[in-house]
Amino acid sequence: MSETPFDARAALLAERDRLLAELAEGIVAPDPMTYGSQAAAATQVFEQQRDLALRERNQHQLAAVEAALRRLDDGTFGTCARCGKPVAAARIEALPWAAYCIDCQRIVGRRG
Repeated sequence: MSETPFDARAALLAERDRLLAELAEGIVAPDPMTYGSQAAAATQVFEQQRDLALRERNQHQLAAVEAALRRLDDGTFGTCARCGKPVAAARIEALPWAAYCIDCQRIVGRRG
């Protein structure tokens, strides 16, 4: 049985579609506040902050996916943006938008 080769473009396009769909949903406006329940108010604030954080994460993720698609188009996909060495195939399969090899990723931080 032969293994199907990893299709980075298909994976990136699927991830881009997923992120665009989530971002299109927007954030639901909270219900009008009623006096009396501090717990309900705290829950509402927490949910708003969580939704904003998830939206911001999705926006950063979308930028990384779009950058990876550009690297595919310009022929630099799979090459570390910092050191120029190849990015491990296992890393690319796990995170097709990864711009750095694992060693350089440790240096630049945990962006993906």
